[in-house]
Amino acid sequence: MKAIVVHGVGELETLRLEDAPDPQAGPGQVVVRLRAAALNHRDLYICRGQYAGLRFPIIIGSDGTGEVAATGPGVTGVAAGVPVVIFPSLDWGDDPRAFGPRFRILGLPDNGTFAEQVVVPAENVLPRPEGLSDEEAAAIPLAGLTAYRAVVTRGRVQRGDTVLVLGIGGGVATFALLIARHFGARVLVTSGSDGKLERAKALGAEAGFNYKTADWVKGAREATGGQGPDLIIDGTGGATFERAVDAVRPGGRVVSYGATTGNVPELTMRRIFWKQINILGTTMGTLDDFRGMLALFGRNGLRPVVDRVFPLAEAGAALRHMADAEQFGKIVLRIT
Repeated sequence: MKAIVVHGVGELETLRLEDAPDPQAGPGQVVVRLRAAALNHRDLYICRGQYAGLRFPIIIGSDGTGEVAATGPGVTGVAAGVPVVIFPSLDWGDDPRAFGPRFRILGLPDNGTFAEQVVVPAENVLPRPEGLSDEEAAAIPLAGLTAYRAVVTRGRVQRGDTVLVLGIGGGVATFALLIARHFGARVLVTSGSDGKLERAKALGAEAGFNYKTADWVKGAREATGGQGPDLIIDGTGGATFERAVDAVRPGGRVVSYGATTGNVPELTMRRIFWKQINILGTTMGTLDDFRGMLALFGRNGLRPVVDRVFPLAEAGAALRHMADAEQFGKIVLRIT
């Protein structure tokens, strides 16, 4: 098969489509013939050597959709030719509150979806939501799962809540906006781009604040009668997280799913206990989370936002586009 194989830390432009061994389905596994895959920041971090547990060579990619091509011994309930999406959490474990010691994400250390085929456990393929294009279906898994667990499972969004999504434009943040609106929340957003703020409003955000030109904490408070949002969804970390703790209403929740700007340089503890707020961490999600998220999408349901589509051979250019942080929604690779 053809695949994007990363041989070591290097420039994105050096990535090339090359021949790789066809995967074989072992006991309890299936081979998926992929039609499309989507990018995540994790893929970029692996290529740059900024991810724990690196090993090379590796086929990166956590998101994918296609058809079951072959099944291994002992597999039941999954038939060849069935269109599926891939659940990228491998071996979560038995505790829905947190993953176990064998947990890993597809695309490292297991070969991932930037290829014509991939092998995964049979329980990690689910029926593809009807009515979506290949590119839309591929866009959903990792970012949609992360956003669903952040907003619904951990954030416990309620109808009538005000939710502030920080850094709108990235895949998870865009899904968080869609999911929060679906559950009846009022959504506010931040971005450093007025264009992204306008696109977010077109998707249902009530207001947006440009953190480069305005005080977004003040804006969020003014938009909520001086109280602050009920729930803040943050994937940036860094100094932004301290400001999120400042912005959230007393008794509110701040959910962290990432730290793209690094560690928090300072955290004022008295704001946490005096305001009696809940700080919640989340990464990926369980199979039940994934099923709940998938049920929201498809015919007569939500549709993911796709920013740009690149052919598989141009994965390096697609990752460069992600590194430039100009996207709004998911960046997708067309494989067939």
